[in-house]
Amino acid sequence: MTWERRTFLAGTAAAAAVGPFGALAKGTGMYGLIGKMTAQPGKRAELTAILLDGVAGMPGCLSYVVADDPAEADTIWITEVWTDQVSHVASLQMPSVRDAITRGRPLIAGMARIAETRPLGGTGLTAR
Repeated sequence: MTWERRTFLAGTAAAAAVGPFGALAKGTGMYGLIGKMTAQPGKRAELTAILLDGVAGMPGCLSYVVADDPAEADTIWITEVWTDQVSHVASLQMPSVRDAITRGRPLIAGMARIAETRPLGGTGLTAR
């Protein structure tokens, strides 16, 4: 499965909006994504820099974490929490995100949407 966003976060904005699990009910609380991205060999640092550069000022984004996988040299994990799914979908149209997608896409060897979640709260998040 692929996902669009820093999907490059990847597929298309429409695929991200519906996802492989079908449309989620709007207004049901926070929306989360966990994804695994594989960079082209030796390009992980360059790709993570692009991912981190394009995330400032995304309305509705409560948390966007980019992490290197210590066991796999080209693997990146991305964990996102949004106020709702609508905010996530809207972010895909932001010029900074579109630019990050354009710059990052050639550096991506593969992507997998691991899970869509409904976050309930936690450190740094307010329960909804």
